[in-house]
Amino acid sequence: MKNNGSFERQNFFRSDNAILVCLALVKLFVHLGTNLFGGYGIFRDEFYYIACSGHMDWGYVDQPPFSIAALWLNRMLFGDSLFALRLMPALSGALVVFLAGLLARQLGGKRFAQVLASCSVLVAPLTLGINSYFSMNSFDLLFWTLAFYLIVVIVKNDDGKYWLLLGLVLGLGLLNKISVLWLGAGLTVGLALTPQRKLLLTRKVWFAAGIALLIFSPHIIWQATHGFPTLEFIKNATADKYAAVSPLEMFSQQVLNMDPITFLIWFPGLLYFLVAKSMKRFRILPVIYLAVFAILVINKNSKAEYLGPMFPLLLAMGAFAVEKFIFKFNWRWLKPVTLALLLLSGLAIAPFAIAILPVERYIAYAQALGMAPSTPEKKELGKLPQYYADMFGWEEMVAAVAAAYHTLTLEEKAECAIVGNNYGEAGAIDFFGWKYGLPKAICGHNNYWLWGPRGASGKVVIRLGGSIEAMRESYGEVVYAGTFTNDYCMPYENNMAVWICKKRRTPLKNDWPEFKHYQ
Repeated sequence: MKNNGSFERQNFFRSDNAILVCLALVKLFVHLGTNLFGGYGIFRDEFYYIACSGHMDWGYVDQPPFSIAALWLNRMLFGDSLFALRLMPALSGALVVFLAGLLARQLGGKRFAQVLASCSVLVAPLTLGINSYFSMNSFDLLFWTLAFYLIVVIVKNDDGKYWLLLGLVLGLGLLNKISVLWLGAGLTVGLALTPQRKLLLTRKVWFAAGIALLIFSPHIIWQATHGFPTLEFIKNATADKYAAVSPLEMFSQQVLNMDPITFLIWFPGLLYFLVAKSMKRFRILPVIYLAVFAILVINKNSKAEYLGPMFPLLLAMGAFAVEKFIFKFNWRWLKPVTLALLLLSGLAIAPFAIAILPVERYIAYAQALGMAPSTPEKKELGKLPQYYADMFGWEEMVAAVAAAYHTLTLEEKAECAIVGNNYGEAGAIDFFGWKYGLPKAICGHNNYWLWGPRGASGKVVIRLGGSIEAMRESYGEVVYAGTFTNDYCMPYENNMAVWICKKRRTPLKNDWPEFKHYQ
């Protein structure tokens, strides 16, 4: 028995699974190491998610509850350090790397295809970025990848239990991010346009859909009882927040987001699975991608990042196609060359996706490569892209607010409300405020508006930014109390004045509906 156990362990360490586990661990350690020794600070949205985890509910203006519940549990177990906050995204990313290799195997790929698929996901800038901070997007990537794995298994072996599992994964995915509806739409189109259309007449498909709907139903009920705020949020964000993109821009941004080297993997794979007769039974997979791409293109204000969850599948398909090409021509030398190019390219691009360089080194590196800061939103940028700029200046901002707050009398402090312009500012005040003896912030942005003015009368208010003329429209007395400055944060939040406002002309609760800002 002892010898058999030793033999089994040796077999495992030589197996394809062991290699995939090692690649997943590399992904995990890259993120954990960055979180422990690097990183620039808590991201704007993370402050908001932390605030939401203090108001557990079945929904929020801009997201369903799954990721917030996961964050609540994470905070209970591990606390609020940057390392703890970003542990779940790192684990999720490692699982996706492993699943990408399994996907390639299910498609028929041998060891090289599995390794290539996992390595491609590991180094892709989009996946590095998504898994480097807490958000629903890291879980979204995992749920889509799990769903694709099950779809491939179902295509190969139409077993009812896999349909039930797919319904469970889609339901949990919807409870995490409603963009899983795009996957559902793509799957429906894929079934309708391929030989699998006969499955639409079976109960298994509808049982899976019913399970997904049942799991998602508490959020639907929450939306209905709150006036469907997410629809208003989507409408406003589409119209005012995101810049319009053409189909060509959407496609080219995908190429950049996933590393141009991986384009040489996933695009040939997409074509191969679309036209090769031998891949006829898997035709549903490229059709799903094309359907989701079409949905996003029709909505001209979509972001290319929304297609990110498709790429573990596309890269697995591409890895299989590349392996077939190498075997066909017996060009075995192309294996190490492909992996070397992929890894070198990934290393070169990694600083643009994950904060592995000190900020000044990053700026110098970006300038040396001629990479100007960018954002998909309609906002001015400074030294850093928005993704990194939103990690700077928060505690200094809170300290500037605290300096103003502590000039107030005890009676004024009891009345004082701190008003944030957006959920990042309000969330930072809530997160760091206990250190400085500050009350919780109020704000009209997204779910902060639903939480209301928290009983504040508005008689004494501290505001960030804006002009004294604007403040005097609502207050009889306005006093300048300092300026917040940070060279790395977003320009619209740099050099912001701190105002102490008193003698509000109308009660705050009466004006609260005007504060609403869903975007």
